[in-house]
Amino acid sequence: MGIRIVSATADAVEVEWTVGVHHLQPFGLVHGGVHCGVIETVCSYGATLAARARGHEGGVVGLENHTSFIRAVRVGAVLRCRGTPITRGRTTQVWEATVVDADQRVVATGRVRLLVVRPEELR
Repeated sequence: MGIRIVSATADAVEVEWTVGVHHLQPFGLVHGGVHCGVIETVCSYGATLAARARGHEGGVVGLENHTSFIRAVRVGAVLRCRGTPITRGRTTQVWEATVVDADQRVVATGRVRLLVVRPEELR
């Protein structure tokens, strides 16, 4: 998707990308799936870092992704997405993320519920 990691810790993950033609749906707007994918990526990355900080050697997988599309975006826009935890439990985590444009206007928001899985469950 062409995202660049700006910062990543167990407390927050932030990425940035420039909208290209490969992000668009037929009407020339960013496809909602792009926002869903970026939000889930940011939340999953943060949840993985949080799980590993607790000594968990497995990974995380998404269980739910609820993304709302707020503002239409076109080619050339620079977008940022920041994800933060709502809860970081032993077996599940919930993270939320917000996508903003260069003027800090909200473009999309989302909440992802993730399952922390043991290494043997990933095979």
